[in-house]
Amino acid sequence: MSALRLGADLSHVICAPTAAQAIKSYSPDLIVHPILKEDAPQDRVKKELDSLLSRLHVLVVGPGLGREDYMQNYAKMALRLARTKAMFLVLDADALWMIGQDLSLVKGYRRAVLTPNVVEFKRLSEQAGVDPKSVPAEQRAAEVSKRLGGVVVLQKGPKDLIATDTTGEAANLEESGIRHVLDEESQKVKEVIEVDVEGGLKRCGGQGDVLSGTVGAMLAWGKCYEDGAFGDKSIPESRLPILAAVGGSMVTRTSSKRAFRVEGRGLVTQDMIPYLAKAFAENFGEDLQAGERGRL
Repeated sequence: MSALRLGADLSHVICAPTAAQAIKSYSPDLIVHPILKEDAPQDRVKKELDSLLSRLHVLVVGPGLGREDYMQNYAKMALRLARTKAMFLVLDADALWMIGQDLSLVKGYRRAVLTPNVVEFKRLSEQAGVDPKSVPAEQRAAEVSKRLGGVVVLQKGPKDLIATDTTGEAANLEESGIRHVLDEESQKVKEVIEVDVEGGLKRCGGQGDVLSGTVGAMLAWGKCYEDGAFGDKSIPESRLPILAAVGGSMVTRTSSKRAFRVEGRGLVTQDMIPYLAKAFAENFGEDLQAGERGRL
């Protein structure tokens, strides 16, 4: 719903049959695919997933996933398929727990954005071998990115820190779908961006799910830009994930601020969703929100 409210055209939900009815009842705008059946033949699910992913611009994995073995296995299957298609990825919640058990699932894939909260970031840092005693707090997100081969790390907190570091172990440019590169040395960068846009005074449980949706929508637009649907190709493809993470962070924090002004301490995540379009306009301008027709 966050992706839709920000402006994505379609939002597909791939889930277990047991969850499908509740999700379908939530909104007719969601396209629900209840294909992740526990006892379904793996080859059949893989074929269905492969077909579905071919129709999408970006894949968000984690919110609502759970840690049951069969769901975790399906998530790994989807992630691996997405990598073969060079899809943009957003990994949050139980997907972060999943990759923590096997860092190779995401290592070196520079089209992935990881969105850990405080607890998830601490755990991920330990799993990546980052020593908090030797790396200053403001540099840890970049160090995690470096050790994972250049993934984007969006470290959520009072101020969001968004980092990518490709100066260490080289990411696989070909597998990451990064084209038009004259030399790999030009892709070795370290970039850390602090997003201090004002948020609400209450960070409600589930706000991270809204962030996953907004970053996902931004990445979908990035994919359209990459494919030539709009824009002038002046932005390098390799920067699209970090720019999407920054944009998603700004919009989510602003929607939290706007919703808190109305709901106060009673704020819940669902209250934020109606403010996403207004939050986009506040950060990026009414003209971009309304489009050309809105200016006539």
